[in-house]
Amino acid sequence: MRPPESRRAMLFSESFIFTLRQNPKTAECRSHKLLLKGCFLFMVSSGIYSYLPLGWRVLNNINNIIRKHMNFYGAQELLMSALQPMDIWQKTGRDKDLEEVMFKFKDRKKRELCLGPTHEEEITEIARRTVFSYKQLPFILYQIQTKFRDEPRPRFGLMRSCEFIMKDAYSFDKDEAGLDKNYEKMLSAYHNIFTDCGLNFVKIEADSGFMGGNISHEFMVPADIGEDIVEGKRMIEIGHIFKLGTKYSSIQSALFLDEKGKRIPIVMGCYGIGVSRILSAIAEVSSDEKGIIWPKGISPFDASLIVLDDKLLKDALSLRDELGKRGVSVLVDDRQEGAGVKFNDACLIGNPYIMIMGKKYLKDKTFDLEERKTGKKDSLKKEELINYLKHKWADFS
Repeated sequence: MRPPESRRAMLFSESFIFTLRQNPKTAECRSHKLLLKGCFLFMVSSGIYSYLPLGWRVLNNINNIIRKHMNFYGAQELLMSALQPMDIWQKTGRDKDLEEVMFKFKDRKKRELCLGPTHEEEITEIARRTVFSYKQLPFILYQIQTKFRDEPRPRFGLMRSCEFIMKDAYSFDKDEAGLDKNYEKMLSAYHNIFTDCGLNFVKIEADSGFMGGNISHEFMVPADIGEDIVEGKRMIEIGHIFKLGTKYSSIQSALFLDEKGKRIPIVMGCYGIGVSRILSAIAEVSSDEKGIIWPKGISPFDASLIVLDDKLLKDALSLRDELGKRGVSVLVDDRQEGAGVKFNDACLIGNPYIMIMGKKYLKDKTFDLEERKTGKKDSLKKEELINYLKHKWADFS
């Protein structure tokens, strides 16, 4: 269930939604095609995308789920800089590891900078300058931010792009036992996040790669596309977590005084989620030939309301307002278009429920209701419809 919204935000005729009738020629996979066709994304250039209002709503819903579960486990949100000085990367040597994908340049003062492809170095610098005693530990910090990588071959839309939105979290502990506890917390948080996102996912032990550390786990979604293969199945990676230990804190001198007064490096973990990848992964695996089938809580709106006669618009807006008071958001299709166009767009956009006001409503005030996921259809009176949707979202919440 969601908070009430303004009137203008839920009228199709006044919304920035311009769906495509033909499949975009640039699309490389189903999710890429549907997100462009459904007016969720605008392709600025290869590997570079703008999130249009529908896509931004979905992205915010994903972010809200992430925040809910990260905050539940005591993580605190911050926002780090996108611009980073190269000298912090030179300390760890990862300026060489990531040299080929870094966007690097000099400012007018000749400082060497980069657009952050990830933030382990910066968060360690923050800890180095602020944490001095074991009494300040443990804690977990996280951000939701855009990362930049100069991909040699952007592909599959948001799956591999030059800028992408990521949730990256970092835990700080005085010892390995503390890291183990926070790692388990993040495993639970990730399970809950991906479950709430409606994804069928698997967790596997993974190689830590250039991130470092000795233990890591990947969270993967089985799909027809993907760059990872597990047991012969293609997989889309949506999350990766690592026990970093003291790799970064030792090199960057992020030290603290323990109970015995000895200066030792902070023990760290890092935890990443590809937020924009989740959006694409859902569109890839939860869709059909008609369009996207967004899970509840992720969809841009909770329901679409198709109005097939101008005389019914007043009643349609009344229903929208009543549902809005109960936390159910509705996109009212009031356009001067035929029934086929409206229904096709409702299926393409993929809100969980489609309500229709037409001949039945004119005859006996009956709404047609279709569940997008199952195709189940029903005919309901207004109060029956309100109670049905209210209970559906009450159960979900």
